[in-house]
Amino acid sequence: MIRATRLLRAGHLNGGEIVDRVVLDHGDRHRRRTAMRGVGGIAFLLDLPDAAVLNDGDALVLENGRLVWVEAAPERLLEIRAPSEHALRRLIWHIGNRHIPAEIGPDAVWIAHDHVLAEMVRGLGGTAEPVDRPFRPEGGAYAGGHGHSHSHD
Repeated sequence: MIRATRLLRAGHLNGGEIVDRVVLDHGDRHRRRTAMRGVGGIAFLLDLPDAAVLNDGDALVLENGRLVWVEAAPERLLEIRAPSEHALRRLIWHIGNRHIPAEIGPDAVWIAHDHVLAEMVRGLGGTAEPVDRPFRPEGGAYAGGHGHSHSHD
């Protein structure tokens, strides 16, 4: 089975030939090693040196140099809005206090659909409307090799 051993970030695809694409939800976009099949039928083994978050628009480099495009699948989410910037910041704090993945935009926040959190948001004066769209949550303070390392040797 052909392997994909490298990840090219969106914007750094440098003209490679895209031969297929994989459509993955948020949970399936954090990988290191797994068998995959593109929507066009190409089967390959994702075999990265380290676990990585595969972002919408990235590409996986196959051993033969060809590329498989990564696309974020639409998911059922809650779009959370508030009547003011301060109210939205309060809602973000309450959501973050529950340690759940969240995508933060300039005037809305998206989280996985959860009726309990929807009621909490509404109880705090916000709106929580179901939407279907790709989910691109924040990576967290330690994502992507930035920030504090947990190695204290």
